[in-house]
Amino acid sequence: MNLKQIEDEALHLSEAERAELAQKLLLSLDVPTQEELEEDWLIEACRRAKELDEGIVQPIPAEEVRKKAQALLR
Repeated sequence: MNLKQIEDEALHLSEAERAELAQKLLLSLDVPTQEELEEDWLIEACRRAKELDEGIVQPIPAEEVRKKAQALLR
Protein backbone atom coordinates (compact mmCIF):
# COMPACT_ATOMS: atom_id res chain seq x y z
CA MET A 1 0.00 0.00 0.00
CA ASN A 2 1.46 3.39 -0.95
CA LEU A 3 1.03 6.77 0.73
CA LYS A 4 -1.83 7.85 -1.55
CA GLN A 5 -3.78 4.68 -0.78
CA ILE A 6 -3.22 5.11 2.94
CA GLU A 7 -4.32 8.74 2.72
CA ASP A 8 -7.47 7.80 0.80
CA GLU A 9 -8.33 5.13 3.36
CA ALA A 10 -7.62 7.43 6.29
CA LEU A 11 -9.93 10.13 4.93
CA HIS A 12 -12.80 7.64 5.02
CA LEU A 13 -12.40 7.12 8.78
CA SER A 14 -14.71 8.80 11.25
CA GLU A 15 -13.64 12.12 12.72
CA ALA A 16 -12.73 10.45 16.03
CA GLU A 17 -10.69 7.77 14.26
CA ARG A 18 -8.87 10.40 12.16
CA ALA A 19 -8.08 12.38 15.31
CA GLU A 20 -6.72 9.27 17.01
CA LEU A 21 -4.62 8.41 13.95
CA ALA A 22 -3.31 11.99 13.70
CA GLN A 23 -2.31 11.95 17.36
CA LYS A 24 -0.47 8.65 16.98
CA LEU A 25 1.35 9.87 13.88
CA LEU A 26 2.38 13.14 15.53
CA LEU A 27 3.61 11.38 18.64
CA SER A 28 5.66 9.02 16.50
CA LEU A 29 7.63 11.98 15.14
CA ASP A 30 8.82 13.31 18.48
CA VAL A 31 10.16 10.43 20.52
CA PRO A 32 12.64 11.60 23.15
CA THR A 33 15.93 9.77 23.50
CA GLN A 34 16.76 7.85 26.67
CA GLU A 35 19.19 10.62 27.60
CA GLU A 36 16.47 13.27 27.18
CA LEU A 37 14.10 11.26 29.35
CA GLU A 38 16.72 10.85 32.06
CA GLU A 39 17.51 14.57 31.97
CA ASP A 40 13.82 15.47 32.20
CA TRP A 41 13.34 13.16 35.20
CA LEU A 42 16.44 14.60 36.91
CA ILE A 43 15.13 18.14 36.43
CA GLU A 44 11.74 17.10 37.83
CA ALA A 45 13.32 15.34 40.82
CA CYS A 46 15.42 18.44 41.59
CA ARG A 47 12.35 20.68 41.32
CA ARG A 48 10.39 18.47 43.71
CA ALA A 49 13.29 18.21 46.17
CA LYS A 50 13.60 22.02 46.18
CA GLU A 51 9.86 22.38 46.87
CA LEU A 52 10.18 19.98 49.81
CA ASP A 53 13.30 21.72 51.16
CA GLU A 54 11.64 25.13 50.95
CA GLY A 55 8.44 23.90 52.58
CA ILE A 56 6.35 24.74 49.52
CA VAL A 57 4.85 21.25 49.59
CA GLN A 58 4.49 18.70 52.34
CA PRO A 59 5.41 15.05 51.88
CA ILE A 60 2.65 12.44 51.98
CA PRO A 61 3.46 8.99 53.35
CA ALA A 62 3.46 6.28 50.68
CA GLU A 63 0.87 4.23 52.58
CA GLU A 64 -1.56 7.16 52.52
CA VAL A 65 -1.05 7.64 48.78
CA ARG A 66 -1.58 3.92 48.19
CA LYS A 67 -4.84 3.92 50.16
CA LYS A 68 -6.15 6.96 48.27
CA ALA A 69 -5.21 5.40 44.93
CA GLN A 70 -6.95 2.15 45.81
CA ALA A 71 -10.08 4.03 46.88
CA LEU A 72 -10.17 5.83 43.53
CA LEU A 73 -9.94 2.53 41.68
CA ARG A 74 -12.96 1.06 43.47
